[in-house]
Amino acid sequence: MISREAKEVLNIEADSIKALVKNINQDFEKAVKLILNCKGRVVVMGMGKSGIIARKIAATLSSTGTPAFFLHPAESIHGDIGMITSRDLIIILSYSGETAEVGKILPLIKKMKVKLISITGGKGSSLAKSGDVFLNVGVKKEACPYNIIPTSSTTAMLAMGDALAICVFKQKGLSREDFALFHPGGNIGRRLLKVGDIIKKRKKNPVIKEGKSVKDALFVMTQGRLGAVSVVDKKGKLVGFFTDGDLRRHLQKKGKDLLNKKISQIMTKNPTTITVDFFANEAIKILKGKNFDNIPVVDKNSKPIGIIDERDLLVPETE
Repeated sequence: MISREAKEVLNIEADSIKALVKNINQDFEKAVKLILNCKGRVVVMGMGKSGIIARKIAATLSSTGTPAFFLHPAESIHGDIGMITSRDLIIILSYSGETAEVGKILPLIKKMKVKLISITGGKGSSLAKSGDVFLNVGVKKEACPYNIIPTSSTTAMLAMGDALAICVFKQKGLSREDFALFHPGGNIGRRLLKVGDIIKKRKKNPVIKEGKSVKDALFVMTQGRLGAVSVVDKKGKLVGFFTDGDLRRHLQKKGKDLLNKKISQIMTKNPTTITVDFFANEAIKILKGKNFDNIPVVDKNSKPIGIIDERDLLVPETE
């Protein structure tokens, strides 16, 4: 019974989003262009559940390179509307399009001559008529049994907001590096970070020449505190890699005599490497795919410039 009802809710809301496709028209394109041409900030407004969606849309715009903030309609008519400038663009969400607080703002917006994008399900509403652009998010029914609780309607608003934000993002031609600037923290930021950004913060780069002993390598490895050491030839090029895992495995086979052997005898020759241009998420895939704990980073001349450890890349999911 519960599972059937849950599936029904999801199907109703999914159908509501699919129905929005027919509403992607010239008005939508005009809305995208208004955002692209905005010289100030995008001010997103909404009351109640629509306000919650408005906050998310503002956050998504900001995180994709379009400065935006949420402004509460009720607070705006008590002075906060002074936060809006003539260079800004306003997006208002109201499913009915007749919310009292929004109705009081519309004349002020017209007087300020600020462009307005109306996102509503009310085709003939005051909000729809007042907008320079009207985006229709009307749904056949809400997902609640009484067709009252905002469910399908808020989902439709959210989806339309996402469509706007992503289209603007793509039109701006922003790169993954640009997106990373807006997400320096959390799991998203870590995945978009480049390997070069991680290793440049390190002072130590554990390296040893191939003629040295395992004992020498162990000393360098310990000082580096990365659990690994890069092995180079006379020209400084990477020829091998040795980790604390390698040490444990070889000790089980050869015992204490191992420490006096040359590192070139037991190192991993021609190891897998990455460069500073790799994104952190690409490095994660390599580490997981090959079951590595760490991997050497080399320059274009195959000279080691650092070591990336899995602890540098794996962070708790926060976004």
